[in-house]
Amino acid sequence: MKIWPLYLRLLAYLRPYWHWLGVGTVLALVVAAMDGAIAWLVKPAMDDIFLKRDLLMLRLIPLALLAAYLVKAASRYGQSYLMAAVGERVIAKIRRSLYAHIQGMPLSFFSDLHSAELMSRITNDVNRLARLSSTVMVMAIRQVFTIVALLGVMILREWVLALIAVAVFPFVGVAVRAIGRKLYKINKRSQEKIAELNVVLQEVFAGTKIVKAFGREAHEQERFDRVNERLLNLSLKDHRTDEITEPLMEVLGALGIMGALWYGGYQVIQGQMTPGTFFSFTVAVIMLYGPVRKLSRIANSVQQSTASVERVFDVLDTPPAIVDRPGAIRLGEFRDRLEFDRVSFRYPDGEEDVLKDISLTVRRGEVVAFVGLSGAGKSTLMDLVPRFHDVTRGRILMDGHDLRDLTVESLRAQIGVVTQETFLFSDSIFYNIAYGKPGATAEEVERAAKLAHCHDFILAAPEGYQTRVGERGVKLSGGQRQRLAIARAFLKDPPILILDEATSDLDAESEFIVQQALTDLMKGRTVLVIAHRLSTVRNADRIYVIHEGHIAEMGRHEELLAKDGIYQRLYGIQIDPKQAGSR
Repeated sequence: MKIWPLYLRLLAYLRPYWHWLGVGTVLALVVAAMDGAIAWLVKPAMDDIFLKRDLLMLRLIPLALLAAYLVKAASRYGQSYLMAAVGERVIAKIRRSLYAHIQGMPLSFFSDLHSAELMSRITNDVNRLARLSSTVMVMAIRQVFTIVALLGVMILREWVLALIAVAVFPFVGVAVRAIGRKLYKINKRSQEKIAELNVVLQEVFAGTKIVKAFGREAHEQERFDRVNERLLNLSLKDHRTDEITEPLMEVLGALGIMGALWYGGYQVIQGQMTPGTFFSFTVAVIMLYGPVRKLSRIANSVQQSTASVERVFDVLDTPPAIVDRPGAIRLGEFRDRLEFDRVSFRYPDGEEDVLKDISLTVRRGEVVAFVGLSGAGKSTLMDLVPRFHDVTRGRILMDGHDLRDLTVESLRAQIGVVTQETFLFSDSIFYNIAYGKPGATAEEVERAAKLAHCHDFILAAPEGYQTRVGERGVKLSGGQRQRLAIARAFLKDPPILILDEATSDLDAESEFIVQQALTDLMKGRTVLVIAHRLSTVRNADRIYVIHEGHIAEMGRHEELLAKDGIYQRLYGIQIDPKQAGSR
């Protein structure tokens, strides 16, 4: 279990705050010095005040003690705030880095990890780091310095007694190490179960209608209880292991104090040590075991958070597959053609290519359709155009430039996408349309809404353009959601448009309105259409039939119908489903 390299990586995030850390360290030294001074003042308090009855010392030593406590309190507050502020800023920076890194990952990354699992890493795991930073940054430095200061007092007062008192320290180290290893294993499983619980919650809340429709509430409750019970057992096990630390430290500390009392008491009785020296030493010992106990708890916190550190860096260490190459070109507006040159694609964990040796050309202003059976590879082929994935072999050219030689930002600026599953953010109608163009004015948003045939229903909504649509647009009908998505594309005004059968799940009336909006949106653009309903692509300039990952047929609607091929059979099935059984 090599945890220190992980924590050394965290130091890189501390560099911008070195001056704050320096001030905090100085304040921690002051706190430690005041603890040492308090223990040191016990000897003159005992010997000069109680034995020698010195009135001057009676006036000075209480004032000195008060001054020491005041300086300690002020320094402790300043050090705690500075270190905590640094820790929180570091955590915010890590959270931002993690989110930005995830945003840059390809679609295949999100298919491998559940969205709730990713949210768990950004929230739960990073929050563990926040708790760790507030504990370690604030406490560890101060406790170490305090231990050093008190050990200095003990050695200066009586070095033999000091050796007896710290003889238990090796046993403390062994105990802390054993407990820490156990806590690491428990918390690693706990974080995995928390992520699993988040997955259960996200799926159930998103699929509430399905759960209720099939009467599976009891099943989902049992599923939740199973994960929750396991998490409870791990949490209780974590507390049992963690809470044994302080009692164990107190018992070991008592052994050290007991040895010091025996030897020190004997020295006082023999007249070889003054009571003041002995009590000054005893106070130092008692004060020493407090920081030692706290350090052991800090060590436990480190082990409890290590699994979270690993999970965070596991994501950060996953290289983004879609990045700009050095010297990537910023493309202007699309002007000529889009070419697929012997393109093949395989998913990272796939055993075979899902697209095989595809070559085709789409000229500016053309409407090109892609049809085929479900799972043939149509959507995957379109996902290669905005570089949601990169080709495995071959290349895709835009105006003669390999897409991988273009900046991702300038490439995606050329492309608008309207999908079958419209995604709307849980915000206002205005926000969802304006998402297509940062900084869009109200006039621009309204114009896009009119072009998409959704202005009228927006005005009829309770708060017009400021009406909130609910999670994933749940407060709107399917047709209304699709028209908002089309308005978003109108606002972006891209030269290339990808339509992933945007009308397949709509009723006849909604489909008619949406189809009108799509027809307006397609005017003057280069359009790539994924078609499930073949009747929607009659007027396409060219139709490609994708079958088992390759181009099986190509031509216009009439040409393909004239052939006894896949397109003709697909069209026949859609026009007369009974034909499916006759073939």
